[in-house]
Amino acid sequence: MTTGKIPPFATTIEEARRVQERLRETVRLVRLPLDHIRLVGAADVTFLGEKETVAAAFVVTDLESGKVVEEKTAVRRTDFPYVPGYLTFREGPAVLAAWRKIRRKPDVILFDGQGIAHPRRFGIASHVGVLLDMPSVGVAKKRLVGEYSPPGPRRGDWTPLLYEGETVGAVVRTREGVKPVFVSVGHLADLPSAVSLVLRLCSRYRLPDPARRAHQLTRELRKEGSPGN
Repeated sequence: MTTGKIPPFATTIEEARRVQERLRETVRLVRLPLDHIRLVGAADVTFLGEKETVAAAFVVTDLESGKVVEEKTAVRRTDFPYVPGYLTFREGPAVLAAWRKIRRKPDVILFDGQGIAHPRRFGIASHVGVLLDMPSVGVAKKRLVGEYSPPGPRRGDWTPLLYEGETVGAVVRTREGVKPVFVSVGHLADLPSAVSLVLRLCSRYRLPDPARRAHQLTRELRKEGSPGN
């Protein structure tokens, strides 16, 4: 389902809930084909002005070299209210607008947010992953739901994120002595392969390199008030 939009256009929280509950049934948990991934995408968003304008960045990097092969941005107005658990309805249209500008489509997409580690198991990584029918992984700086024990101190240590009796994500130490990140499956991925990919992409920093570059782009957009490229 590659529509370039988030159907239907929810205008209320109840409508948005129904969209999430319907589309979450299409999420598929399968192992990422790690040996065949060549290009990795990453999406990040920020808000401009009075937070009614969303700026999104989309970055594509080469997995082997780590080099950025393409990056695009987009800006969209939003009328949907800020409500935790429904942020895709504010952020998603701008992310999809940036995606449509990308010519070299990646094999997997990282999102600054949650996948199934979400109250209705359908955060932005799952939502946009389903809409694009693309393998997707959520890499968040903070948890949205769940309980966990702190992972060990070494790079690569991780513990399960548990919510309502299910493992919905992993709390992953990507650098020794640095706060962990919260990894969850979006779509067409599973947790062990998602964790492996995230660790491979973290060269020197807490966040995976593609996600870090996407975040840098959104900071530049916020600073410059850019209309996007």
